[in-house]
Amino acid sequence: METIILFAPLVGAIIGGFGWKIIGETAAMWTTTGLLFLACLLSWIVFLTLGEAHTVSLFRFIESGTLSTEWAIRVDRLTAIMLIVVTTVSALVHLYSFGYMAHDPQFEHTPYKARFFAYLSLFTFAMLSLVTADNLVQMFFGWEGVGLASYLLIGFYYKKPSANAAAMKAFVVNRVGDFGFALGIFGLFYLTDSIQFDIIFNEVPNIAETQLHFLWREWNAANLIAFLLFIGAMGKSAQLLLHTWLPDAMEGPTPVSALIHAATMVTAGVFLVCRMSPLMEFAPEATAFITFLGATTAFFAATVGLVQNDIKRVIAYSTCSQLGYMFVAAGVGVYSVAMFHLLTHAFFKAMLFLGAGSVIHAMHHEQDMRNYGALKNKIPMTFWAMMIGTLAITGVGIPLTGWFGFAGFVSKDAIIESAWAGTAGGYAFWMLVIAALFTSFYSWRLIFLTFFGKARGDKHTHEHAHESPKVMLIPLGVLAIGAVFSGMVFYKSFFGDHDKVLSFFGMPAHHAEASEGGHGSETGTETAEAGHGEEAAPAAEEAPAEETAAADAAHGEEGDTAHAATGLDYGAIYMAPDNTVMDDAHHAPVWVKLSPFIAMVLGFVVAYWFYIVNPTLPRKLAENQRPLYLFLLNKWYFDEAYDFLFVRPAKAVGLFFWKRGDGNVIDGTINGVAMGIIPFLTKLAGRAQSGYIFTYAFAMVIGIAILVTWMSILGGAH
Repeated sequence: METIILFAPLVGAIIGGFGWKIIGETAAMWTTTGLLFLACLLSWIVFLTLGEAHTVSLFRFIESGTLSTEWAIRVDRLTAIMLIVVTTVSALVHLYSFGYMAHDPQFEHTPYKARFFAYLSLFTFAMLSLVTADNLVQMFFGWEGVGLASYLLIGFYYKKPSANAAAMKAFVVNRVGDFGFALGIFGLFYLTDSIQFDIIFNEVPNIAETQLHFLWREWNAANLIAFLLFIGAMGKSAQLLLHTWLPDAMEGPTPVSALIHAATMVTAGVFLVCRMSPLMEFAPEATAFITFLGATTAFFAATVGLVQNDIKRVIAYSTCSQLGYMFVAAGVGVYSVAMFHLLTHAFFKAMLFLGAGSVIHAMHHEQDMRNYGALKNKIPMTFWAMMIGTLAITGVGIPLTGWFGFAGFVSKDAIIESAWAGTAGGYAFWMLVIAALFTSFYSWRLIFLTFFGKARGDKHTHEHAHESPKVMLIPLGVLAIGAVFSGMVFYKSFFGDHDKVLSFFGMPAHHAEASEGGHGSETGTETAEAGHGEEAAPAAEEAPAEETAAADAAHGEEGDTAHAATGLDYGAIYMAPDNTVMDDAHHAPVWVKLSPFIAMVLGFVVAYWFYIVNPTLPRKLAENQRPLYLFLLNKWYFDEAYDFLFVRPAKAVGLFFWKRGDGNVIDGTINGVAMGIIPFLTKLAGRAQSGYIFTYAFAMVIGIAILVTWMSILGGAH
């Protein structure tokens, strides 16, 4: 079953890409879509019926020296979550594309649909290769495959220079992150002589006690490698400094935006950090950096989203911000909550993107929200889909219940509470609360500008605005179900009930024993806790070695020998016995639990005031605060700074080597030899050809004299 899930999209990509001329474009589209729906169905079966974690070996992959890898499918809870996210969104995007790509003005009289569907399927196969990987080499294969497919999809409109530039930008920026990821893989292989996850995880305690010499100084190996791996995650998941490719990726068709931003490429970095949780738990400095950068990214992207006018770019910066939330959860050690928000975010963000695509489709490819307005009655189904997505992303729910609300309310509040617990109410917590306020503002701003007020822009476009076909609305309806219910359904398994979280992710029992009182009033469990900060260390020291070994041996039958060798036991994710952040989050004060709700209400009120009550106010504010407005509109000038620091110097170096190196040196040398020295020597040789015998005889005598002299000198030397 797992093999079919993995390779069905690849088969579809091959048929759609190479066989469409035989079976036709329409048949190729249905073939790729049908195979994706098959993979989706089987993924949900795996997710709902998953028992013990296991591995499915397929074939030997790469062997070189002591490096020996297999292509194997690692089936555990992390994999199962990613399978349903990737295949569900991808299948719905395939179906949605039937309507959206039906009449594309970019390709008149040119077949393009089969190629587009083939690229979508190739993208999905690469992502599935990544999330099912049992070793780092296989994961890196999928990692680079996603990069390739994203290049093809972002640059799908290859006739547009801006699309080609965006595709190149995404490819180059991700290569920067991938270099860090590759260094991390090299480091792990150097330390463990393996790239197999189980072997690496069992060696993590030893890695944490090792020093590595890197860049002229000594580093703790666990912190260094965790940081290098996170650099790879920064590129794929568009965290601050390596985020600049993400908004430009909007140059691709809208279904591509939904696929990249909701369920595939951008979530790969979050998945990597959660997959490597055993290493992260032993790298406190690296996880502190992850927390800081995630919080900063959430705040940065939210501020930029406040002033964007392109409907897709607003949602793109929203994605960047929400990814920051996920990294904060992973950074403070609550990996289950990071995966929880990844799951819920996939539903409501895919719906927002596809809803935006429906608006663009209705408005004849107009993307500037300033030219929208009064579309509520023109496209009512799209309006309600966008409303549900907005209610989800802004976090609408009943406060203090913790679980009763739209998907974003449940998972985002869990992250904010975890940030408070993991940082003692520090920087990350406040950045996320402020980001929640800004998220509410720009999300409702999008709704008000698009669907309410007066019609703006081209009158003819507004008059002919129409609802999208059913093939585009059905995916919105399915995603709406996830946006409403996924948070409430999965709350206890990801965050709400400690014992259920442990069971859901196959985590060892020792963490349950280390948890004090479960979650208080929320779970009612009365398990004893020995793992709050400083108390955990003495308890571990007092325990006899025999009892520790016996406890390790009791954690399960599979892999006991390897785990007992180091005392590290793990499930799909690993949380150290002294990691009590999830439990502490449930004991957060009432004001902490209310803070995201209050931020959401404030954002809604301000947006309503700005765009419904007094629509002239935003323009006045932008004029009064012009430097700040331009700073945000130009995305903190990151692109300009990178252009000055990297692009222009690179162009100058390239121009120098082109003009001076290639032009003057190489071409000059060849031209000089061909047009200067050779003709000169030819003229000299021509003068020697006088036609007189005594001239040739004289040359022969001179030659004989030189030869005799040379032989005499050499003979004398010997």
